[in-house]
Amino acid sequence: MSETAAPAADVPNRAVVAESATARGRRARIALRALQVLLALFYGIASALPKLIAHPSAAESFDRIGWGSAGMYTIGALELAGAIALLVPVLQSVAALALGALMIGAFVVQLTVFDGQNAATPLVLLVPLALIAWARRGHNADLLRPVRRHRV
Repeated sequence: MSETAAPAADVPNRAVVAESATARGRRARIALRALQVLLALFYGIASALPKLIAHPSAAESFDRIGWGSAGMYTIGALELAGAIALLVPVLQSVAALALGALMIGAFVVQLTVFDGQNAATPLVLLVPLALIAWARRGHNADLLRPVRRHRV
């Protein structure tokens, strides 16, 4: 067998590898988008809505924290804004970072005010938020582009 025959036989394999990498990349993008939609639904419906409609359980929690209705509505509005921004391509990374910051605050509140009850929930939510922030970090340059154009 000559040395020139080996690379020629390898060419179809490279095409198959490239196609499978493309398919994997597409599946990963779809999975990430599905994760963003799920998180947006969670933050918009399960987390923000009870605060924005002053559900008794949310009101009681914020009274216990000492933030009252103003704090409850503020956190609810921030969560709703983050949920919507998770679905806007140019805002996805920033939204994930902002919601992550809210989750760090929620973790601290759970530890200090509620004696650690449900403290794992914000930490669990940090993992997919960090993944989204990292995976969509390229959009941050798109956000800064108009600012840079106006500075010059």
